[in-house]
Amino acid sequence: MAGALPLADPAPADGLLPAVATTAAMGRAFGVYVHVPFCRVRCGYCDFNTYTAGELRGTSQARYADQAIAELRFARGVLAASGAPDRQADTVFFGGGTPTLLPAADLVRMLDAIRDEFGIADGAEVTTEANPDSVDADDLRRLADGGFTRVSFGMQSAVPHVLAALDRTHDPARVPMVVRWAREAGLDVSLDLIYGTPGESLDDWRRSLEAVIAERPDHVSAYALIVEDGTKLARQIRRGELAAPDDDLSADMYELADDLLAAAGYGWYEVSNWATDAAHRSRHNLGYWRGDDWWGVGPGAHSHVGGVRWWNAKHPSAYADRLAAGVSPAVGRETLDGAARETERVLLATRIRDGIEVGSLHAGGRHAVAGLIADGLVDARTALAGRLTLTRRGRLLADAVVRRLLAAS
Repeated sequence: MAGALPLADPAPADGLLPAVATTAAMGRAFGVYVHVPFCRVRCGYCDFNTYTAGELRGTSQARYADQAIAELRFARGVLAASGAPDRQADTVFFGGGTPTLLPAADLVRMLDAIRDEFGIADGAEVTTEANPDSVDADDLRRLADGGFTRVSFGMQSAVPHVLAALDRTHDPARVPMVVRWAREAGLDVSLDLIYGTPGESLDDWRRSLEAVIAERPDHVSAYALIVEDGTKLARQIRRGELAAPDDDLSADMYELADDLLAAAGYGWYEVSNWATDAAHRSRHNLGYWRGDDWWGVGPGAHSHVGGVRWWNAKHPSAYADRLAAGVSPAVGRETLDGAARETERVLLATRIRDGIEVGSLHAGGRHAVAGLIADGLVDARTALAGRLTLTRRGRLLADAVVRRLLAAS
């Protein structure tokens, strides 16, 4: 099960936002995230807010689309009553869980509701996550015909014993098929990988990277495995059944990924993400890193508008009960003060290739730049030109860079 939600103020039953949230809203992009909290099996490393069929208690996958649509209608009313200007969704992202465990028709119905309530901008990016074994060619065609533009497949590895350690159920041989089907449907393709799994060697990781590059996706994500408290993987490591991830090996794996992807024509644009060109970067995720606005739909989903952040009830039955009662599904909310917003801005903007303007840092942060250049953590040329951009060594030590920028602030 996922960890506890953050501690904060109770969210108001009517969901109304303070005036600060809607100030200068037209200057910020607006996205919609739809959390689909269902999985066929629970992967041992995962602490996301997801549920298998036996854990649903009092609700069902079949009713989920109607519940999400009810929240979208509620959201439209809240934003209007709070004084927010009308803004179309520039990006939509269906994540999970495994969104494609729902019928394609349900996903399209939810997308249609976003279009009805907010509008979807011309050229918007509309993504769904999918497991390779959760879709077929017909599903992908239905999604594309319904307005989806992009699919992100949770490949994780091309090596069977690595997939087994992660409790992933798909056959690696299926990945080329689903990529081909997505291409034939006219969808852009991202492939997502995890590295640092117990028992995974550098050669295993090279094999996965080469398999990804052979498929020529538009976008690649590669995330270091994090052992989260409360997961099956954490218990296995604690009992000595599996070895903990090795930080040095994980660093070698990251460097190998960056080398191979760069040689194949992929440029990094965020610490864990690469794309063939700027047009194929994940615009939805860039909105998070740039501090834009988004409404998160679904159990446990988080939202952010103008420095106000809130999150929904975690369990699908509690979420459904609140919507049925006509009250906000949100259970907690916080309004970020100036210091918290600055910390988040530095933390997130530093991670992306566009970086952060040196002149926008506090005096102590600007003073820290010379030491970061000397330590090879930021690019000297761009820093001297006024923008802080991480070197590859800096990407490996991004958290340390942020601490140094903020410690002196």
